[in-house]
Amino acid sequence: MRRRPLTTLAASPHDREILRLAVPALGALAAEPLYVLVDTAIVGHLGTTQLASLAVAATVLGTGFTIFNFLTWGTTAQVARLHGAGLEGEAARVGAQAQWLSLVIGAALLVVLFALASPLAALMGAQGEVADGATTYLRISALGAPAFMLASAGQGFLRGIGELRTPLVILVAAHSANVVLELVFVYGFGWGLAGSAWGTVIAQLGMGTAFVAVQLRAGWERPVAARMRSLMRIGSEIAGRSTALLAAYLVASAVLARIGAASLAAHQIAFQLFIFLALVLDALAIAAQIMVGRMLGAGDAAGARAVGGRMIAWSVALGGVFGVVLLALGDVIPRAFTSDPVVIARAHEIWWLFAALMPVNGAVFALDGILIGAGDTRFLMWGTLAAAAVYVPVALLALREGWGIAGVWWGLAGLIAMRLATCGLRFSSARWALTGATAG
Repeated sequence: MRRRPLTTLAASPHDREILRLAVPALGALAAEPLYVLVDTAIVGHLGTTQLASLAVAATVLGTGFTIFNFLTWGTTAQVARLHGAGLEGEAARVGAQAQWLSLVIGAALLVVLFALASPLAALMGAQGEVADGATTYLRISALGAPAFMLASAGQGFLRGIGELRTPLVILVAAHSANVVLELVFVYGFGWGLAGSAWGTVIAQLGMGTAFVAVQLRAGWERPVAARMRSLMRIGSEIAGRSTALLAAYLVASAVLARIGAASLAAHQIAFQLFIFLALVLDALAIAAQIMVGRMLGAGDAAGARAVGGRMIAWSVALGGVFGVVLLALGDVIPRAFTSDPVVIARAHEIWWLFAALMPVNGAVFALDGILIGAGDTRFLMWGTLAAAAVYVPVALLALREGWGIAGVWWGLAGLIAMRLATCGLRFSSARWALTGATAG
């Protein structure tokens, strides 16, 4: 009886294509958060103060970069539709325009992060040595922002045309180099937290250069305002969605910074694992983006709906596996990142909830990929704003009422549940499945 659900999962005609796309996507997605986990482990053994500084800086950087992830997601959605409609030249031009946008955004991020590093650290609640370390890390890391944005745009184009092996190779090479550089700079040269940031910047410069070279071979053109407008429209909606989501995460870190360094450090461990596992689940969402966009571009709405349902089923199953593993290793994993008994105790307070959220998060990420692939980004923006509106008051109450790290994470659970409800209802309505070379 227990084998029957697994047999059902394995029976879909879409599974082979899902795996063909999801496996290299998984590797590419895992590369970035795996780097963050390694960074957390390297810095964590320098001390609790350094780990807390990294938590503040990583949250600010992650917010800045992820707000503009429409360079990946929006480009993938548009390119996949054009690819499905047989308009390969137009798809390449979308990729080129995304690269131009990435340069502008990356340069702006560099200036803002460098100039406002200290106020941003203070806004996050960092004080004293924690604030000093976060400021140093932010100013150095800002130098890699343009290269990071170029890589984001390049990934979006390659995903849209169904080429996922090239991004995997580039990302694995870049992040492998980063690990070596960090170990040399942090421990070999004794640069501490600053060494971690410099290793990242150098790796990002190489990564961005590689993606530009790939785009030049595929097709290039000068900046054209008319061609950017469509990308900017869907991009602004994805950015609105990402901003609302990341604002909620910023509130979590800011609240925990005010609760104490141990709670913030424990949150850094759990939250970076949360992001890592969520992005692994998001490999299926990338496959959903590509397949849904391609099918809708080719006029196959029924196929897009069938693929979407399949993605959700696989994502929930995979999330359940992750949850079981996290529960089984709940006494082991936190100790890999810190030896501070207070930080470990704080991590144990939220560990079971963290594990229980995994299958729910799998469904949410799959739904995100389906709706972005369909170009239904306006709905996603408003749905995420509603979810953030549920979460933020809970996090602030956790600070006021002394609920601690557990209260903050219960708020995160509410955020995820709200996203599941809104996106799930939208998917069941089928109003998102509009066909054609553009989403409308």
